[in-house]
Formats: sequence, structure tokens, C-alpha cells
Amino acid sequence: MNTASPRANSTATAVSSAIVAMVSFQLGATMAKRLIPAIGAPGTTSLRLGISALIMIALQRPWRSVPSRAAWPVILAYGISLGAMNSVFYLALRTIPLGIAVALEFTGPLAVAVIASRRKVDYLWVALAAVGLSVLLPITKSGATLDGMGVLFALAAGVGWALYIVFGQKAGHAHGPAASTWGLLIAAFLATPIGIIGAGPRLLSPDVLPLGFGVAIFSGGLPYTLEMIALRRLSAKTFGTLMSFEPALAAIAGAIILREHLTVLQYLAIAAIIIASAGAVAGESEPEAKEATRADFAP
Repeated sequence: MNTASPRANSTATAVSSAIVAMVSFQLGATMAKRLIPAIGAPGTTSLRLGISALIMIALQRPWRSVPSRAAWPVILAYGISLGAMNSVFYLALRTIPLGIAVALEFTGPLAVAVIASRRKVDYLWVALAAVGLSVLLPITKSGATLDGMGVLFALAAGVGWALYIVFGQKAGHAHGPAASTWGLLIAAFLATPIGIIGAGPRLLSPDVLPLGFGVAIFSGGLPYTLEMIALRRLSAKTFGTLMSFEPALAAIAGAIILREHLTVLQYLAIAAIIIASAGAVAGESEPEAKEATRADFAP
């Protein structure tokens, strides 16, 4: 006999959905990393965004909700930041481990959360993140083992993620939920031709296309559906705190699936960034915490 309250069951379902969504994202990232040697980072980006855009067109039929002239500038900025974020993240995955790339990318939403709050305690989280970041940069003995360009691309993905959150919020206010579909279409329109020029017919080869669909599904439709389930039952603050643990899942996925084993110091650096991100999000009031969540304005 189940004696748990409906509220407890609902919360458990939401937390489980959020965790499965994070796992799905990292499975998609491992598939992408396997694609990169075959078709390059631009080709992988084009498959991820292009297939996702086709799925969104079939499901959402965006022509029924065309943005107004006033909304177009911010939606364009949103789409460009989305495309850039994906592009540079896959460039980072060429040369650095998945767990480190995700941890470095997380500095973007962390910065948005801290700037939005202006609480004194956030200086502590910034300092902790800076300590973790310094270990991963090629300025220390531990960071010296990492490719410098890969680290820079991962940090650039963090900047893209921060801009994506900011412009995504503005686009959502300007055009509602349909803004995410139009942002994805813009990102795909910009990124797909670059991938086609670079990889050509290889994008459609039998050993590439299934993985491309896997990246699009596991890094797109499936996790975002699960995140919507979670967000309907969890506060944005709780959801954002859960998302802060994604670098840990990325490191685990990298170790198990990709055989990317990090040093103890690198694991500790990732842990420092996770704690800083969770602390910054968990301490915010509800509207501020929502700034740092991913699914509100997800690709």
C-alpha cells in the first residue's frame, strides 16, 4: 500500500524527470563527441540544430505565430546566441574532456545568477568558482594538461549560454513560448550551411546520420520535455539547484562512456564550480533564481 502523499509523489516524479533530463543531455553530448572526428564540430552542430529544427517545425508549425517587427531583433539575438553556444561548445569537445567542458560552460549561467542577485554572500560563490576555474585553466600544473583553445572555446560557450539566458528571457517576453522555436530555427539557419560546407555528403552517411538523430533527440526533444514536467512541479530555485549538478553527470558520462578519466584535482575543481553554482541559485529569491535555469529558454 502506497502511503506517500500525492504532493510527495509529484515532487519525486519532478525530481526524477529533471535527473533523467540531465542524463539525457550528457548522453547526447557523448554521441556528439563521437561524431566530431568524423564530420567535425560544425558538421555535428548542423546535425544537432538542423534535425531539431525539422522536428520543431513538424510539431510546432511556427508559421502560425510569426514574430512581430518589434520582436524580431531580440529573437534574432536569441537565435544567434543559441547557435554560437552550440558551435563553440562542440569545438571545445574536440580537445578537452566532456566533464571539464560542461563545468567551464557553467560559468555563464553562474555569472548571470550572481549579477542578478548582488548579494554579499555571492562573492563567496564567485571566489569558489574562481578557485575551481583556475585549476582548469592552462595556467596551473593541472590545467597545463588541457588544450588551451579547447578551454577558451568552453569559456566562450559559457558566454554564449549567459547571452542565451538574457536574450531568451527578453524573447520570451516579446513573443511568448513560440520564441524558443523561432530562436532554434534561426540558429539552425545560420549553423547548418557551415556544417554542410565542411562535411558535405558525410552528414548523410549511414554511420553518421543515426548518431545525428541521437544527438538531436537526447540533447533536444527528450530532455526538454522532461524538464517541462519538472518545472510544472518544482520551483525554479529547486530546479536550478538540481541543474547545478550537471557537470558531475558530464564527468561521470565522460569517464564511463568516453573513457575520459580526470585527475583528482580536476574532479575537485569541477566540484567547486558545482557548489558555487548551487549556492548562487539556491540562495536567490524566486524571480532571480529563475535567471539561472536552463529550461525556461532552452534550445
